[in-house]
Parts: sequence; C-alpha cells; structure tokens
Amino acid sequence: MAKQNSFVKNLKNISKSINSLLEKNLNKLKFDNFKILARNNKIILSVVAVFIFFISYLLVPTIYKQDDISKKLKNELLSKFNLEFTFNQKLNYNFLPRPHFKSKDTLIIKNQKNIAEINQIKIYVSLDNLFSIKNFNINEVILEEANFELNSKNTNFFFEILDNNFLDADLKIKNSNLFFRNLDKDVLFINKIKNLKYYYDQNELKNVLYSENEIFNTPFSLVAINDEDEKKLYTKLNIDFAKLQIENIFNYNNDTKSGSASLLFNKKKSMINYKTNKNFFEFNYYDELDKQRFLYNGKFNFKPFYSTLDGNAEEINVSYLFGTNAIISELLRTGIFNNKNIDFKLNINANKIRNNRNFVNFFLKSKIQEGLIDIDNTKIEWNDKSIIKLTDTLIFVKDGKLFLDGKSKINIINVTNIYKFFLTPKNFRKKIKTIDLGFSYSFDEKVLMISDIMIDGKYNQKVNNKLDDIYFRGSGIQNKIYLKNMINNLLKSYAG
Repeated sequence: MAKQNSFVKNLKNISKSINSLLEKNLNKLKFDNFKILARNNKIILSVVAVFIFFISYLLVPTIYKQDDISKKLKNELLSKFNLEFTFNQKLNYNFLPRPHFKSKDTLIIKNQKNIAEINQIKIYVSLDNLFSIKNFNINEVILEEANFELNSKNTNFFFEILDNNFLDADLKIKNSNLFFRNLDKDVLFINKIKNLKYYYDQNELKNVLYSENEIFNTPFSLVAINDEDEKKLYTKLNIDFAKLQIENIFNYNNDTKSGSASLLFNKKKSMINYKTNKNFFEFNYYDELDKQRFLYNGKFNFKPFYSTLDGNAEEINVSYLFGTNAIISELLRTGIFNNKNIDFKLNINANKIRNNRNFVNFFLKSKIQEGLIDIDNTKIEWNDKSIIKLTDTLIFVKDGKLFLDGKSKINIINVTNIYKFFLTPKNFRKKIKTIDLGFSYSFDEKVLMISDIMIDGKYNQKVNNKLDDIYFRGSGIQNKIYLKNMINNLLKSYAG
C-alpha cells in the first residue's frame, strides 16, 4: 500500500515539475530555437512517460474483479446516501471524461421491496486511490431514466435522502418518473423528474435538494433544505404558469407534524397553518393582512383518499376560481382532475361578489370527479329580489375551452322590485313565483346562452321562441341595457 501511495505521489511531483518548466520557458520560446527544444530528449521522454503512467493509472480499475467492484460500490452508496442498490448487469469502467462506472438495469431496495428501477446508473469516483479498490471514493452518482414507486407508507423517501452527507458527493436524477399509488396499487399521479440534484451548499452549510418536475403536464420547481438540528425542513415551490410561489417551514419533531406556508399568488400574499400524520392533512388558510377577510379550513384523508375544503370570505372574486386564466381553469385544461381516484369537495360562503354589488350571500358547493366540476346546489341571492339555485350543473373542458352547462331554479322573493329594476311596463307585470331555465356559458368567449324557460312550472312556447335570438356577450354596460330589453320582451310574450 505504501508503494502505491508513493508512486502516486511521484506522479504528482513529476507533473508539477513539468508545469513549472513549461511556465518558465514557454513565453521565451521562438520558432528559431524550437529545434533546440525538440533535441532535448529528457523533456520529451518525461512528458511521454508521465502520459503513459497517467493513462496506466486511470486504467487500473479495469483489472479488478467484478464482484469486488460491485461489493465496494454498493457499500459506498449505502454509506453515503443510505440507499441499497442492486446491480443486475455488469459494471463497466470508463475514464473519460472522468473515471466512472456505468451499469444498466439497477434497483434501489428499501424494506426488502423494490422502490426504483433504474435504466442506467453512472458512479463517478475520485482520481485518488485508484490503485486501491478499498479506498475508492465516490464523488457523484447519476441515475437516468428511473421509475420510482411510492405510496403513503414511503412518501418521505426523497426528503429522507437529505439526511445524508453530501459534503464530498452529489446525487443526481435525470429524465425519470415517480409513480404515486394508493394501497390498492392504483396510480394516483405521475411526477416527471426532469432534473433533480442533492448537494451541499457551502453558504447555507446544509444539504440542498433542487428539482425540476412536471405533474399533470404542469411544470414546477422545488428547493428543499433540511435542518437536522432543529428538525425543520424548508421548501420553496414555484409554479411559473400559475404565478404561484409557496415557501414552507415543516416541523417534524413529533408523530403529528406541523408547519406554516407563505403563498404568493399574483402578488397577493396569504398564509397556511397545518398539521399532518400518516392518516390525514388538516389546514387553515387566511389572508396575511386580514384573517377574517379570507379563511379556509380543509382536511385530506389518506385512508381512503378524499378531501374536503370549507371556506368563508367577506368578499370573493369568482374570476380567481373560474376565470379564463384562473388556476382551476388552467388545471382543468391540463387534465389534472381526470384521474378517477380524485375525490375533492370545495364549499365556499361569501357575503359579497367582487365587481357585482347586486349579488350577495354566495354559497359555492362543488365536487371534482373524473375531470369535471359539479356545482349542483350552488346558491346566490340577487339582493332581496330572488334566490338562484343551480342544478345538474358541470364545469368542463371541451376542445381546449372551458364551459359551464346546467340548469337554474330562481325563487322570486319580491317580484315587484324585479319589475322596478327592469322598468317593466305595468301591463306586463304578472305574478311570478319561480323560473326554471337551462344555460350554457363559455368562459373563454364570455358568451351566455339560455334555453327551456319554465315559469311557475309551466313551459311557455312564446317565451322560448324569443330565446332563439338571445345571447349575452361580455360584461359591459351595453349588456345591462340588452338584459333589461330582453327580460321585458320575454315578460311581454308571457303576459300576452
């Protein structure tokens, strides 16, 4: 062993001497005395000898037995990353662009189960100690085209890797997939890992995970930093297309974990406090400046998987939920809700609707299943005039566009005030208690179509004939005038 280390030391000394000699004389070198330098056999022989020795040194690992290399690398990977690898094919050695071992069809084992199948693994080793297989030092590992299998029992797999020592070795994962399954082994979602890296940050003096991903065709990036001393995990999630950024501090001291997250969405900041364990995730969400202005409470159950979300707000902007560029609209277009295993309920109470003072006491009751949003039994009051209730109503995507289709039942509270609002002539003012109608709305084109009106439970052919040429576009002042004229024309047909 001493001889091997001495040989390596001599190689380094020879290399330093040559560099020093070239440094001193290269600037003085002229074409006229190039022949003199060429006749200096000592320099040429030294360079050739060092080159041959260096190449020979790089090729030393090729003479080692495959079993010895496999055993050494497996132990080293287990020691550095706490990951148990199984090599099903031969480990091939290459010294370009730097010394590394490469293999196909590799597995990661955890709790005696395959947690990942890796198409190709590259294990880079330090130039030091190539003469000694026992002293191989891994400085980088790259996993390519790997498929990870996770479920509720091992959801922390990627974060647990942060507990290891990355001071002298990085771990990278490229062009891979993460399949998250329920306990029945059904796939809940697939996360595409484009580029993931574990490394040691010299400034933070902590391990860092940086990952670029895509889920349900939605790209996002994630940064995670683990503080082992305080038992805290810091994460930062960026979803650029939705202009959403989430910074989170997660405390994992106890069995039931807790944390707080700051959300920056379209330059508006809000907060989430939460707690979780292996069975559930509970949270409350509020506006950072005014907790009473915007408050949600929710719970996600993992066994079985379903979720509920209840919210209260003094005022709500419906366009944030279902507008053309709203986050739910964008997610619907990506197909994120098409999974048959998704069961999500959202209920919101709001006293006011932003930019529409005529509507109050809005109650949204929604359910997301198989790519559709069901908003049956959603209610809203039109001042003190009527209560509007939606039935058989769905929000969906068709040909890349967002639509709302359904039926509405309007219970008239004060028909006299309605006639006053629309300036209806007195000879058209009949008593009306209920109005039922069908409707279709395009969020992208902002066009509303109405059909099949029934007044007090009766279908009136004259009224419905008028609907053939009626539609609403946009939300400008002209539509308000158009609305009054249209309503009065319908009332005229009904009264006649």
